[in-house]
Amino acid sequence: MEILEGIITRRSIRKYTNQKVNSDQVQTLIKAGMYAPSAQNQQPWHFIVITDQVILAKIATIHPYAKMLTEAPLGIMVCGDETLELSTGYWVVDCSAATQNILLAAHGLGLGAVWLGLHPREERKQAIRDLFKLPKHIQPLSLISIGYPNEHKHTPDRFKPERIHYNIW
Repeated sequence: MEILEGIITRRSIRKYTNQKVNSDQVQTLIKAGMYAPSAQNQQPWHFIVITDQVILAKIATIHPYAKMLTEAPLGIMVCGDETLELSTGYWVVDCSAATQNILLAAHGLGLGAVWLGLHPREERKQAIRDLFKLPKHIQPLSLISIGYPNEHKHTPDRFKPERIHYNIW
């Protein structure tokens, strides 16, 4: 799949078959996340690969929009390490770029995925910190639910020329 086609055709997929995501695919997804751009090339991310169905189901009780995790074979949590950033607060931007790379890589591998936000919702972040026993300097940004798609979504037209401004507003 060509890059631009992948960007335009990627959709949030919340329904999955029971087919497992293999370990090579998981490594490819994590590698894609690690190749995201980051402020001053600090790469302040950590990734938690979640395949345990009990943990995925527990997350679904914590996060109000994560019910699809009960049928997903895989979740990846993207976290920022505050000790690895030189520019305070940029872990959010960096880990968002890593999350997007994983979403696009999943689509390119024929997988379906959806971004579940944790940051900036403190109640979600605290519940996730407790569940995963995260150190204080590790900030959970997102969860990505991943599996083989059991739904198809059409590509809407999102191009809005009226939102393009050249040189001035």
